[in-house]
Amino acid sequence: MTTDSIRRLYLEFFKERGHAIMPSSSLIPENDPTTLFTGSGMQPMLRYFLGISHPLGKRIADSQKCFRTQDIGEVGNNRHTTFFEMLGNWSFGDYFKHEEIPWIFEFLTEKLDLDPKRLYVTCFRGNSRLGIERDELSAEIWQKLFEEKGVSSGIQNFPEKEGMKTGARIFYYPEEKNWWSRSGLPEKMPEGEPGGPDSEMFWDFGEELKFHENSEWKDSPCHVNCDCGRFLEIGNSVFMEYLKTADGFEKLPTPNVDFGGGLERFAMASGDNSDLFEIDLFKGARQVLEKKAKRYGQEPEATRLSRIILDHSRAAVFLIGDGVTPSNTDRGYVLRRLIRRSVTSGRKLGFESGFLGTIGETFIEGYGKEYPDLKGRREIILKEINDEETRFRATLEKGIKEFNLLPGPVISGSQAALLYQTYGFPFEVTEELAEEKGFVADRAAFEEEMEKHQKLSRGAAEKKFKGGLAGHSEKEVEYHTATHLLHQALRATLGDHVLQRGSNITPERLRFDFSHTAKMTDEEKKKVERLVNQKIAEALPVYKEEVSLEEARAEGAIGLFGEKYGSTVSIYRIGDSGNQFSVEFCGGPHVTNTSELKGTFKIIKEEAVSSGVRRIKAVLE
Repeated sequence: MTTDSIRRLYLEFFKERGHAIMPSSSLIPENDPTTLFTGSGMQPMLRYFLGISHPLGKRIADSQKCFRTQDIGEVGNNRHTTFFEMLGNWSFGDYFKHEEIPWIFEFLTEKLDLDPKRLYVTCFRGNSRLGIERDELSAEIWQKLFEEKGVSSGIQNFPEKEGMKTGARIFYYPEEKNWWSRSGLPEKMPEGEPGGPDSEMFWDFGEELKFHENSEWKDSPCHVNCDCGRFLEIGNSVFMEYLKTADGFEKLPTPNVDFGGGLERFAMASGDNSDLFEIDLFKGARQVLEKKAKRYGQEPEATRLSRIILDHSRAAVFLIGDGVTPSNTDRGYVLRRLIRRSVTSGRKLGFESGFLGTIGETFIEGYGKEYPDLKGRREIILKEINDEETRFRATLEKGIKEFNLLPGPVISGSQAALLYQTYGFPFEVTEELAEEKGFVADRAAFEEEMEKHQKLSRGAAEKKFKGGLAGHSEKEVEYHTATHLLHQALRATLGDHVLQRGSNITPERLRFDFSHTAKMTDEEKKKVERLVNQKIAEALPVYKEEVSLEEARAEGAIGLFGEKYGSTVSIYRIGDSGNQFSVEFCGGPHVTNTSELKGTFKIIKEEAVSSGVRRIKAVLE
């Protein structure tokens, strides 16, 4: 069964059960300054668990693009990726365990035709100290479903200590494994946050314990949450049924459901293939690699390097497709790290310049039907990949020669920082080169060196007022307010990928940097001007509110600069509830009404600042 057919089957299955089907959100979180990327299917839906009604109703399903930076170092084994798709279905105060668990079991065993004898599940053990009960209801529902299939379905506690007992199918685990809340463990949840137990599904790749007996865990009890490779988590139902209160935990009056299932992992189980990189999604890219490195699955090191290239090049295609461009900060740095790690891996396999673009093209073609935007942005995606590979290769050989002159056995922070600043080596590249020679790269010292450099760079900027103001004159305050109008007008004209990347304001003009890859057309600039001037003419109120970070995020307030915010934040609104135009995190100062902006807003210049960042200079005259 192909991955595309699994995705289609899943969405059709839940559509038949009354779910509205949503397209995937961007990998760049919308109005969320607390994280760089969309890392789970739940992330774009979180606001609807916090009391906001979803415009499409109480039952939603989708396949969400996800990217997790924490998994970069793990890539190279048979199952870890940075990019993946999460199949999801949600109930916002509608159905609960009695519907969700049987539906998922039906989909797995009848639509995907998975053998129920090779499925195992986990449930929450409970925490008597916190007054949270064991999730016996979920366990009993699972047990009944397995029994109806004629499959042994014993329920066992403490498998991590005792190993899996004969006949056991359903296992209780503590909150570290089977609890979900935004803040993590129940003890860390703030008052007013919802959370609840979850129930995970696992696929068994080897009943004869061939994985466990040959792994570093062979002397530990074998159980489904062991990392030996025998079991693979393929799905997880979160049952949001508790609310943290001042007195502990209480049941929510209308509990919610969040299911997330890994599309690629469903494909692994369906094909009974323990190597994720051998599913159909990677076939075209793997064929490109195998023309040069015909050792995939045979030589461990060549296989590891191939997996890094396969994962990182696919992730790069999707990140660029959603508007990320290589740079030395934030999202751009992560993308740059992916591409450069792919280049160094390809170099070890004997690939010459241009191979990453060829591999990237296979993913654009393979995903083009489900994500047509990739084909629409094909030229941009391939140009960014090829340009970054060319830039890096130009300095890579020089940097490696410089690295080979270092005496070791420890690569100091200053040495690693020099390689970064002179040759563009992300620390991870230096670290991998060090490992090849039996050296150690000092990460803590490197970070300390970079912090010193950043403090020097920030010195002059820290003297300026937050928001780019050099002073607080009446005209500067007008221009500061105008940047909010400009920001929202750009998003309305060019798309929600536009986010502020910096500003500078003087009494004579405003300067505004924003994320966008293409030069603006004359018509786009005129449209932005018209919209800003329209909002000035509408005499919209401008006012400040102090709200919780969760409230601001749930409402969709735009965060600037990727700042870290406290639990209470200042937001500025332009417009009232019936005609609200802009909501942004900001420290002020601002005018009290857009009619106070004297003059007509006019863009006098639009230009590139760096890769993926444009700059507008504008005046009120």
